[in-house]
Amino acid sequence: MTFFQALVLALLQGISELFPISSLGHTILVPALLHWNNVDRSAPSFLSFVVVLHLGTALALIAFYRAEWMAIARAVVASVARGRLGDDRDERIGWLLVIGTIPVGILGVAFEHPVRALFGSPAPAALFLFVNGLLMFLGERLRRQRRESRGRPLEGLTYGQSVLVGFAQSAALLPGISRSGISMVAGLLCGLDHEDAARYSFLLATPVILAAALLEMPKLFAPDAHVVLVQAIAGGIAAGIAAYCSVAFLTRYFRSNDLRPFGWYCVIVGAGCFFLARTGVIS
Repeated sequence: MTFFQALVLALLQGISELFPISSLGHTILVPALLHWNNVDRSAPSFLSFVVVLHLGTALALIAFYRAEWMAIARAVVASVARGRLGDDRDERIGWLLVIGTIPVGILGVAFEHPVRALFGSPAPAALFLFVNGLLMFLGERLRRQRRESRGRPLEGLTYGQSVLVGFAQSAALLPGISRSGISMVAGLLCGLDHEDAARYSFLLATPVILAAALLEMPKLFAPDAHVVLVQAIAGGIAAGIAAYCSVAFLTRYFRSNDLRPFGWYCVIVGAGCFFLARTGVIS
């Protein structure tokens, strides 16, 4: 992998991880579309490279929400110290995040190896990207049918609904399914508005991305992975910068906009790439 390729993939990941268009799907499809045959997408070193890009994204999310994370951490520690739950808003959000993270962790460990088999081929990624777009359209339609003028506040989620959002986010194990997109759809169906659904999605993704990155990082030092170590470090920095800019934009965007433009993008690009993959133009 050249430095140019590493930086392109890093910027792409930093943007597409938070935009609801699937970073993993794009990381598979773009090298195929550009015929980067020197980039082995099924190699363990490539997955390790992608994970370091995720680490940059996680650190960007922590930096952007640093004040909120500090308040949440203090509130959760305080509730543990006193041995009971209170009515504090930050404490409630903190425990919602803890409970919502559990399904992602369990399913991630259980299905990590079977899902990796999909990383080498663009056809599944394109198909799941198409499905990702349809899911966003479906979520927006179901939300409008409920005719609620205002969404419930984030701390108004039940713990069961938090688990539901966590299970939805687990679908992002599939290349082409967006972590932020699928969890935002689940949040909307649980009664959140777009702004809070996006914020909860970004907060919930942070510990998951960070934990996955830290678990995979030792693999970068394996004998077959050392060739991408420098590219991974440079890429992680670039991905972090792109991710910070992305979350700053999206938090403003979802105050008055919805998921449908991203749905159209995923449907069109997913269908086009699937056609190219099935006809052998990309592989």
